[in-house]
Amino acid sequence: MFAKPTVLVVEDEPLLRMMAVDLVEDAGFEALEAANADEAIKILECRSDICVVFTDIDMPGSMDGLLLAAAVRDRWPPIEIILTSGHVHISEVEVPHGGVFFSKPYDHSALTRTLQSMASGSGH
Repeated sequence: MFAKPTVLVVEDEPLLRMMAVDLVEDAGFEALEAANADEAIKILECRSDICVVFTDIDMPGSMDGLLLAAAVRDRWPPIEIILTSGHVHISEVEVPHGGVFFSKPYDHSALTRTLQSMASGSGH
């Protein structure tokens, strides 16, 4: 049996993180959770099986989701990036190369299709 592709969900709001994890798992992925960008970086540094980072933009801590996405693009170029926010609307210019932005509340079926497309495109 093949291992499920792994998605790292980064969301500071526990209820929203739980809902995002459910969506990721329902789409057929293994989900890892981080409450902020610092936790996410620690997880990324010790896991080589993550194919997508799904992160909120508005987070407390040393960096927000946009800075996290830039760090992921710089340090782990093969990892796909999905950004989301209920407060900020960003332009395509602000999204790291190859990344995708979803405003909250996001369309679950569109998000599921994007996750599946990213995972199949990355060779996992």
